[in-house]
Amino acid sequence: MRAAVVRQYGPPDVVQVQDIPRPQPRPGEVLVRVHAAAVTAADARIRGASFPPGFGAFSRLAFGIRRPRRQVLGSAYAGEVVQTVDGGPSVGEQVCGMSGAKFGAHAEYVAVPADRVVRKPASVSHEQAAGMLFGGTTALFFLRDKAGVGPGMTVLVIGASGAVGTNAVQLARHLGAAVTGVTSTANLDLIASLGADTIDYNRTNLPELDQRFDVVLDATGTLSPAAGRRLVAPDGTVALVAAGLWDMLGSVGRATVGAAPERAADFTYLLDLMDQGALTAVIDQDLDLGQIAAAHARVDSGRKVGNIIVRP
Repeated sequence: MRAAVVRQYGPPDVVQVQDIPRPQPRPGEVLVRVHAAAVTAADARIRGASFPPGFGAFSRLAFGIRRPRRQVLGSAYAGEVVQTVDGGPSVGEQVCGMSGAKFGAHAEYVAVPADRVVRKPASVSHEQAAGMLFGGTTALFFLRDKAGVGPGMTVLVIGASGAVGTNAVQLARHLGAAVTGVTSTANLDLIASLGADTIDYNRTNLPELDQRFDVVLDATGTLSPAAGRRLVAPDGTVALVAAGLWDMLGSVGRATVGAAPERAADFTYLLDLMDQGALTAVIDQDLDLGQIAAAHARVDSGRKVGNIIVRP
């Protein structure tokens, strides 16, 4: 099968499309033919060994000291079940999910645990489903589970035009909050169209804002816990999505950090919202797998709007 293979850490062009053996599902897994997969900040960080501050040594131990241990990246995917071992979705079903630390979705086929695969609604395209999961589950975890966002609350989203940010704006609105999105001049109209008030970071110095919010979600790693706490109300929450080690160690009181779990129930929740028209995945580029290096370069540029999708 064709797969995007990373045999060494480095810039985007270390990712090469090669023919490798098709994975064989183990007990409790299904084999999915991938129709669409997201290229995320997590994929780019592993490929480039560009980990959050303080996590370099720990991350190399986890992902590979000299080269990536998982040479086919990609975790968020959508496609069709082609083989089952002992239960789970049936052959031919249209599904989506996330493969976790196994990665492997930047390929024609991926073997994944059956209990982390969910059925894709017919109204949701493969590209939309794959684009939703990474940013959607992260935003849902911080907003609903960590910060308890609900009606009447105010939410500030920093990095509102990214994969996490575009989902955070929509989910906070769905949960009943009034949302303000911080983004660049070029993306103000997009964020407004998602239902948020906007702040142009080129014209506004965030520490000088006189408004205080119930929740501040930083999807970019811009804020320290101390800077974030100056933007929240007395009982507010600062959600640091891209926190470094020292931010995590200092995240006491109102600051919250952590990695979002990959739960099938959350996938279904997000897909139901998409099926209802309440949530959409913003797609920056939709590329063939052969353009995988360009996809990584776009992520590295910091100018990605929403999600990058590749189609094996």
